[in-house]
Amino acid sequence: MNKLKSKLIAPCGMNCGICLGYLREKNKCPGCRMDGRGKPNFCRKCTLKYCEEHKGKKSVFCFECDKYPCRRLKQLDKRYRTNYGMSMLENLQYIQEKGIQKFMVKEEKRWTCKKCHSIVCVHRPNCLDCGAQVVKTKYNI
Repeated sequence: MNKLKSKLIAPCGMNCGICLGYLREKNKCPGCRMDGRGKPNFCRKCTLKYCEEHKGKKSVFCFECDKYPCRRLKQLDKRYRTNYGMSMLENLQYIQEKGIQKFMVKEEKRWTCKKCHSIVCVHRPNCLDCGAQVVKTKYNI
């Protein structure tokens, strides 16, 4: 069973540990905050991670920015809500209010396959390990 790690939470609130790029076997992405091979071009050029507002600051998450939530983050959030049933803005709000450790506990529960107990992918309707249909539950803040 994979365990989710807090270092895999991107500045935008994306949990890279549930991303197909991170979970795949070939050309595995190391996650947003890491450098390395396997990282898709769109991640290497992410306007949220490399935002001008973050330069020179010790900010870890987008909610620490004066422009939060910016247009780009709102667009990404809308796409993920619509296509994958997940919200970066809700993730960031939860982290801001309750902390990263409680967020990780919630994420582990939410994204664990009920059948085989592997971490499921936000981008796929079925568990990558056992094929069981993924029921994406929403946890309210």
